[in-house]
Amino acid sequence: MPFARLATATTPTCHIGLGLAALGRPGYINLGRDHDLGEDRGVEALRTRTHELLDAAYAQGVRYFDAARSYGRSEEFLADWLKNHPDAADIVIGSKWGYTYTADWSTEAERHEVKDHSLAAYERQRAETDALLGDRLDLYQIHSVTPDSPALADKELHARLAEAAAQGLTVGFSTSGPAQADAIRAALAVTVDGEPLFRTVQSTYNALETSAGPALAEARDAGLTVIVKEGMANGRLAAPNAPAPLRAVADETGLGPDAVALAVVLREPWAGVVLSGAATTSQLASNLHAAVVDLTDDQMSRLAALVEEPQAYWERRGQLPWH
Repeated sequence: MPFARLATATTPTCHIGLGLAALGRPGYINLGRDHDLGEDRGVEALRTRTHELLDAAYAQGVRYFDAARSYGRSEEFLADWLKNHPDAADIVIGSKWGYTYTADWSTEAERHEVKDHSLAAYERQRAETDALLGDRLDLYQIHSVTPDSPALADKELHARLAEAAAQGLTVGFSTSGPAQADAIRAALAVTVDGEPLFRTVQSTYNALETSAGPALAEARDAGLTVIVKEGMANGRLAAPNAPAPLRAVADETGLGPDAVALAVVLREPWAGVVLSGAATTSQLASNLHAAVVDLTDDQMSRLAALVEEPQAYWERRGQLPWH
C-alpha cells in the first residue's frame, strides 16, 4: 500500500492531502471561486497556480496529492510539477477515472463532465492517465460510485482492475450522493478470486454531512485507507459562509472556520487522509492549521448540531452553480 509511506512521516500535516478539483479547470462549484481565482483563468495561469499550491503543500508536509481525469488539466499540471521534483519520492499520487471533462475550458458549458463507469471508459482513461503520470501513479479510483453504478457488478472490469493491482497499482473508489453508505458497503463486498478488490475509499464527510461515517469505519476495519473529500462542503464551512456555531468555535480557537471544519474530520479514528481543496496558498495555510486544533467535547457537541439530512445536503450541493 503506498499509504504506508505516510506512516513514517512525522509532520502534523502528513494526514492532510491536497485535492486538485478546484485548480485544474476554470469552472467549479466551490463558493467564493470568483474571488479566489480572479479573472485570469487561462491554462497557464491555473498551471502556475497549481504549481504554487503544490510547492506550498509539499513544503508544509503534505504528502498526498489527488487528481482526476475530469478535473480539467489537473493530471497534466501535476505531471509537470512531478517532473520538476524528481527527488520527491515520498509523495503518494492518486487519480480517478469514470468521468470525462467536457467543458473545453469554459465556465459556461452546459455539461462540465460526463459519467461512464464502463470497461471501455476505464481502458481509455487509464491510457490517458498513464501517458501523463506513468509510474508515479500510486492509486487509481473509480470516480463517484453510487449503489446503482455498473462498476459494482461488472466482473470483466473487476478482473482488469485486479490485474492492475497485481502489477502494483492500488485500486480504490470514491463515492457521492445521499446513499454513500450503501455504495461503500456494496464495494466492500466486491471480490476477485476470493480477495477484496478495493484498498481505498474516498467519500464526502464534513460537519454538515456525516451519514457515511459508520460505513467508513467499517471500511477502515476491513483494512481500507479512508480518504475524506469535501471536508469544507464546497465552501459552505469556510468564511464568510460558515454557520454561526462554527464561527463561534473558530473564534474560541483563534483559528479560521476552515481549520475547525477540517479538524472535525481529522478527529475521526478512521480518517486516513483528509483533503484540502484550497485554491490559494493562504487558504492552504489556514486549512493546514487543522492539524493542531484541539476541540473540546463541548465544542464538538455544538458543532454536531450542524448536521443535515443527507438528501437535503446533496440537493443543496446539486444546486450550487459552476462559477
